[in-house]
Amino acid sequence: MLNVLKRRYRNHPKSPKRTKLTTSNRIVDFNTQHVRSINPLSTRWFHQSASMFYCDPPTYTVHWILKDGSKKTVQAKEGDHLLEIAHKNDIELEGACEASLACSTCHVIVTQDEYYDKLSEPSEEEEDMLDLAFALTDTSRLGCQVYMSKELDGITVKLPQATRNMAVDGYTPHHH
Repeated sequence: MLNVLKRRYRNHPKSPKRTKLTTSNRIVDFNTQHVRSINPLSTRWFHQSASMFYCDPPTYTVHWILKDGSKKTVQAKEGDHLLEIAHKNDIELEGACEASLACSTCHVIVTQDEYYDKLSEPSEEEEDMLDLAFALTDTSRLGCQVYMSKELDGITVKLPQATRNMAVDGYTPHHH
């Protein structure tokens, strides 16, 4: 009976997109922080404290080897790409095309083969852009195409000594 009610609620057109059935037969709407009884006759919503249901997304560790050889370790949220992580943590990774897969300025080198093997295969468009990258290696990827996940927790990426920006030579990135 509970599974039938879960399906009925999940497929209802007015059902919130991010919901979770709790162990006490209540449904939590993560967008508005409201709780609804699983009883199909009940349409009453009860407001709950946001802190009671809010959970931060998991964070993972990314180790960076900077252009000068120094190392920096940062935390990243699941789903963030390496370019976004670099910009949030003041790491000098250019990203001239703003992650639209139109340049190679966010080129990074994955230093450990076991992490490189966990990445999805690069698309044809990414491979075309990587062909333009400075100091290309077998484990090179574009930072805008590597998304953090549990499998990549602890990854080490190295910044190449230089980038090749076809639009403007000598451009220094400015964070938005």
